[in-house]
Amino acid sequence: MRGAPPGLSVQIPPARSRTVSGPGLLRFDPVLVPKPWGGRRLVRLGKKPPAGRPPATRYGESWEIADLPERALSASQQGRTQVATGPHRGKTLNRLIAEYGTALLGASPATPADDFPLLFKLLDTSEHLSIQVHPDENYATTQPEWLTKTESWYVLDAEPGASIFKGFRFGVEMDDVRAAAGTPQLADLLQRLEVRPGDFHHLPAGTIHGLGAGVTVAEVQTPSDTTFRLYDWTEEYDRPSRRLQISHGLEALSLDLPSAISRIRMDGGGVRRLVDTPFYWMREHRGTDQPMILRELPELRVLVVARGRAGVTTDTGSALQLGTGSTVLVPASSAISTRVSAVGTTTLLEIGLM
Repeated sequence: MRGAPPGLSVQIPPARSRTVSGPGLLRFDPVLVPKPWGGRRLVRLGKKPPAGRPPATRYGESWEIADLPERALSASQQGRTQVATGPHRGKTLNRLIAEYGTALLGASPATPADDFPLLFKLLDTSEHLSIQVHPDENYATTQPEWLTKTESWYVLDAEPGASIFKGFRFGVEMDDVRAAAGTPQLADLLQRLEVRPGDFHHLPAGTIHGLGAGVTVAEVQTPSDTTFRLYDWTEEYDRPSRRLQISHGLEALSLDLPSAISRIRMDGGGVRRLVDTPFYWMREHRGTDQPMILRELPELRVLVVARGRAGVTTDTGSALQLGTGSTVLVPASSAISTRVSAVGTTTLLEIGLM
């Protein structure tokens, strides 16, 4: 398409003609979750606060695409996002999976409970998030309400000097961790990494971690709300105490996780692979007034505008314009015919299931 007009005026013929039997492009009403460490950036990104909440409420999480049953919830009172507009308005992913099956999910399976196998959030911090760890698949099986959690962070925004905590410093032993758990000394044992917009960090289950103050991230994860807190910064921020799960956290964490990937931001345009896990994969697209070429696979995709604006169309006539912080789910039945075009300078995240 070299030489084509810029922006949404680009006309891209579909790769092949096909009959779409799925639900079409799907947008969901986010679920905003109040957090003592949260900020106000999520509201500024257009996320609507729940009715009845005080104006000064700080929100730490926006659950953009979620399908968790009530038994699996700890942080949020609502675990299933609902379709925002169109003929499927009000439906959950659990219901759409029952109605459309492979037309929605493609070759990827649902969870054993027939729920959506991915959770996508936006997180925003005005204070340090708790130092925490999530269980791997083996440890999660020891309690029926626990679910394993592997996650990845893409930094959308960061104040100058903002950082994250990720993994232990070289030479830290398990005895050191046991002695420091529940105290401010735990933070001294962790790697503290300064972050900038466009940085990427992958956190396999078992990785000790925490978001620092002044950071907004897009978080892709396995569908779980199981978190073991090892330190919560209550004295530093004079915020209410929350229960720590030190014994479970110590059993769940790992001192050595070589797959805890970090990538610095990409300068200029192009496409790069961020991560491939047993559960999901991620790619980053950057461009200015040009098509963004998705992977040509007849499989479900989640598209997230990390910066700028993008137009999304299908050969059925569906068309969306998405701004920064917006998310759309592309069903497997629509994946081949979906076209994305940057409007101005845009960064897009493409997320798929394994």
